[in-house]
Order: sequence, then structure tokens, then C-alpha cells
Amino acid sequence: MSSSVARPRRRIGFLVFDGVKMLDFAGPAEVFVEANQSVSDYEVVLISPDGSGVRTSLGTKLEVNAAAAAAGDFDTVVIPGSELPPARFVTDQLLAAARVLSTRTRRLASICSGAFVLARLGLLDGRPATTHWKFTRELAQRYPAIEVRPDSIFVRDGNLYTSAGVVAGVDLALALVEEDHGPEVTRRVAQSLVVYMQRGGGQSQFTAALSGPPPRSALVARVADLICSNPAFPHTVRTLAAHAQVSPRHLTRLFRTELERSPAEYVAFVRFCAARDLLHAGHTVTEAAMAAGYGNSETLRRAFIARLGISPRKYQQRFRSTGSAALSDQEELADQEELADEAELAVS
Repeated sequence: MSSSVARPRRRIGFLVFDGVKMLDFAGPAEVFVEANQSVSDYEVVLISPDGSGVRTSLGTKLEVNAAAAAAGDFDTVVIPGSELPPARFVTDQLLAAARVLSTRTRRLASICSGAFVLARLGLLDGRPATTHWKFTRELAQRYPAIEVRPDSIFVRDGNLYTSAGVVAGVDLALALVEEDHGPEVTRRVAQSLVVYMQRGGGQSQFTAALSGPPPRSALVARVADLICSNPAFPHTVRTLAAHAQVSPRHLTRLFRTELERSPAEYVAFVRFCAARDLLHAGHTVTEAAMAAGYGNSETLRRAFIARLGISPRKYQQRFRSTGSAALSDQEELADQEELADEAELAVS
């Protein structure tokens, strides 16, 4: 008579602390708990630096399972963020706990400003990483050795993962489940939680209207809204200045001061974001190009290669699931043709 031995469940540790943002750990934790309905593979463990309960962003007391030093080994350790400034919540005690856990886990992840913990430990040096858009500039300035990617929902580099805030943590958790158990299990989890599973890590965490500093004056806000509401319109600095009833030179000066872009650069960025979002929604490259104001697919393709180093078709394929989907024969042929075209452009 044969007998089977159950495989140990994957231990998923969440390192929490006073001021931890509730959604940063509760949302991702629920992804792993929900996955257990299909695969019964995860044990969620709440850890604090010393084993004491912590006070969350909601002001509620949260009890934990263990202190970091006594928590044992993990498959994955997740470090959430906080609404508190990193200088306040990234304490020596938290860093010591994270350092111990980083040596006892297969995968290490941060959510939102939890990236500052990994950064302080030097674990992100020379690596790509992201955080919530509110903190990307500070992360880049304080830690210049990190390749900060402000326009990503999450970034993976080897066994290290960083993500933007709140809902992006759910995206990251879904991606980790997909790594472990494939897209079908992940799809069931996403359906049960009524969330999307299509948001890949490189997808933008914010729209063009939220990218960079917000307008400070009503005049610039009005012009920016006009551009965002109709990116396909043939905007020029003259037509935009006429709309605002100022000179082109004055409008350009205001845009550079408030948005850190000229009007033409802002129009180009809005069009790129609009095309990218249309690709995410399933539109063809040609449809996205026309709707975003590029005129034709070749112009859009050049813009994508210039900004991201890949073609729109390959970009769209990359984000059909949380992981990498296999190309069909037809799509592989199309991509080969695009690569050939890119090679011609490079030498022309």
C-alpha cells in the first residue's frame, strides 16, 4: 500500500511595523489566502521586528505570529509601505528585521515605500526597482545606484521584486501566484477577488494626467486638460497658446516651470500614454496609433522603440497576463518582420 507525504506549504511572510499601510499587506495577503481555495499551498505569516503587535495606518492594533529573528525560513517575504515618510518608519529595528529575513527567503518583495527598506540595506543597488509614484523621485535622489522605474506597477530582478502602492501589491501577489501555479489558478483567484489579472509589471501605474508634477496654475491645468481630453488633435504651441490667450513663449515658460516639459513634449507624452492604454485595452497597433494622434502605425512604432526599446506589438504581447505568454506562430512571424524593419531603420 503506497503512502504520500504532503509537501510543506509555502510560507509567505509579511513584515509589519507601526504605521504600516493596511492595504499594502492585507490585499496581497488575501491573494495568497484565496489561492488556497485552489491549491492549498500557502501559509501567511505576519511578522514584526520584535514579535509585538503593531499599530496600522487605520489606527487599529494588529497582532502578529512571530518576531523576525524567530520566524524561521520563508518562500517569500513581503515588506509593505507606510504613509509616514521613509525617514520616520524605516527604523534601525525594522532594518535589522528585514536584514535577517532577507537571508531566510527564496523571494523578497516590497510594496509601495517598503522599497526604502530594501534600498537602505543596499539590496537594490545596481538593480531596477519601483515604488509608489509619490516616492519615486525621493528614491532616485537618495539612492542613485538604483535604476528607478517610475512608470511600472512592479519590477522583478532575479529574486527581488518591488511594486507601486496598494492595488499594485495585489498585482504583484497575483504574479507570484502565477509563477508558482500558472495562469489558470491565478485567473480563478482574480475572478474570485473581482480584480484584473492582466496588469503586467511594466504597465504604467498612473495616467499622463498624474505623471510628474501637477499643474500649479489654472491656466496650465486648463491647457493640460485640453491636451489629455483629445490627444489626437493636431495641437501646436500656437493653438494651445491661443486657447489660453497668452503668447507661445509665455505658455512654454509656464509649462517648463510647472510640468517640467515644453507644450510639445507634453503633447507627445500624452499621445504615447493614450496609445499605450489603448494597447492594454486590446486595440490593434493601427487603431491605437490613429486614436492617439500618431497618424499611422509606423510613427507609433518608432515612438515605442525610442521610449521603451520594443515595438508596440511586442509590448502588447508582454502584458496579456501577469507573466510571459507564448507567442502564436502568426505573432512570432509578425514580430520577426518588425525586428527586420527595426534593423533596416537602425542602418538607414
